[in-house]
Formats: sequence, structure tokens, C-alpha cells
Amino acid sequence: MNTPNIAKEDILNAFNYRHATKEFDASKTLTNEQINFILKTAHLSPSSFGFEPWHFVVVQDKALRELLKPVAWGAPLKLDTASHFILGLAMKAPMVKHDAEYIEHMMKEVKQMPEEVVSMYSKFYREFQERDFKLDSDKKLFDWSSKQIYIALGNMMTAAALTGIDSCPIEGFHIEETEALLRDKFNVDTDKYGIAFMAAFGYRKADPEHPKSRRAFEEIVTWK
Repeated sequence: MNTPNIAKEDILNAFNYRHATKEFDASKTLTNEQINFILKTAHLSPSSFGFEPWHFVVVQDKALRELLKPVAWGAPLKLDTASHFILGLAMKAPMVKHDAEYIEHMMKEVKQMPEEVVSMYSKFYREFQERDFKLDSDKKLFDWSSKQIYIALGNMMTAAALTGIDSCPIEGFHIEETEALLRDKFNVDTDKYGIAFMAAFGYRKADPEHPKSRRAFEEIVTWK
């Protein structure tokens, strides 16, 4: 494994280049290699306890994209023009509660922890949920999972920008109506997964009309 040595100027240039693309050039599509590269950065993203409480649905079927339009007011133009459209699903309580089968699977099969480590890790994870973060409701557990998948979203968007690919994160949708659609038309088990975000990837149709604006750097950082 080589130590990365990407020029800081190139990274900052990618961050300045990136913008929330409202309309993509529908004539340009990403290759399988390009979209898989972006998805692999999600796969390699960190998560609390390393439990990866997420799933990504890549929606390329035009009929399914059309079904999303009525429930996602922030997405229609992207659904029409983006090369690839991704639904970020976060795991719900039955998947991430301390005694869930999925958590045991992650520890034993994926991480291949010895039994004594599983016992110790399980106790620590339960204390984290019940004492430290007080994740004492289904809503809180889903919100915790959503925090994790947003790390993956940030990494996907950054990876895209670093390779000259545009993106747009989308929260403009009705959660309950979207989940009903996912259950009825996308075969998603909505007892286990909920929609956290939508994201579009492709190539911009035009450059942004206005330069990127941010608060002064000194306003957002405090040194103690």
C-alpha cells in the first residue's frame, strides 16, 4: 500500500470545482469503471464501530426514475439528465440495535473477531447506544445510521470531483411517500432500510452562474 501524495493544490481545486449540479449534460454518461470507482469510495468509507449501516441503490431504469419524480421535488431535472442516480439507504433499528443479527454477522463473519472479542465488543457497543449516545428509540437509531452514510456520500462526491465528475446531493423528497415507493416498486425492505439521501452523478450542462461563496475561514474555526 503506497502512501498517498496528491498535491494539496489539486485537492482544493477539486473542492472549488465541485458544485451542486442542478442540470447535467444528458448526452454524456459515466463508464462502468467511473461509477464503480465512486461506489468503491463509499465501500471504503469509515463508519462508527465499522458496522457499515448502509446500502446504495443505483437507479438506471427510466421507468423507476419516473416513479421517483412525484415524491422527490428536488430531483426531477437530475432524474432526467444525470448519468447515474443513487439512493442512499440507512439501516433502521432492526439492523443496528446492539442485539441485531446483522451486528453479530459483522463481528463474526465480516470482521472475524474471536468469541472473547465479540463478547467485549458487544458490551461496549451496547453501552455506547444505551449510555453514551442514548440511542433509545427507532428514530434515534436511524438518525445515527444516516450520520454514517453521509460520510460515504461526502467521499463519493469528493472522489467524483477529483476525477472531473459532477454531482448533486438531494434531500428534496417526501420521506414517507418515498419509502412507500421503495417498498412497493423497488423491493426494498423498509422495515430494515430507510431513505437518507438521493445523489446524482454525471457532467454539468453549464458552469455555475455564480462563484462559490463561503463564510470567512476564521469564522468557522476556533483554536484553543
